[in-house]
Amino acid sequence: MRFLKTLIWVTIIVGLVVFATNNWYLVSLRLWGGLRLETKLPALVMAAFLLGFLPLYILHLTQVWRMKRRIFVLEGNQRSVPVPPSPPVAPHPTYKAVDPI
Repeated sequence: MRFLKTLIWVTIIVGLVVFATNNWYLVSLRLWGGLRLETKLPALVMAAFLLGFLPLYILHLTQVWRMKRRIFVLEGNQRSVPVPPSPPVAPHPTYKAVDPI
């Protein structure tokens, strides 16, 4: 599993490097008030990706943390409640005991 994870990360990084080298163009953005931003295209794409990815990733991490905490509390409550003894089980009425020969 660790090898697969490493392979995926290496593939993503190689893809980003190839994208950046093939698209190293200067891009001009018009912002508010006549302000202009000139940057390289790969930096603009990475910034746009992070702007969309990071808030959702932080939301995901907080939900995972909340669920782990909830599971921990529920498991703690389950340990503190004693389990009542189960009643003895009677054999099924259609069952006949057969003597082994």
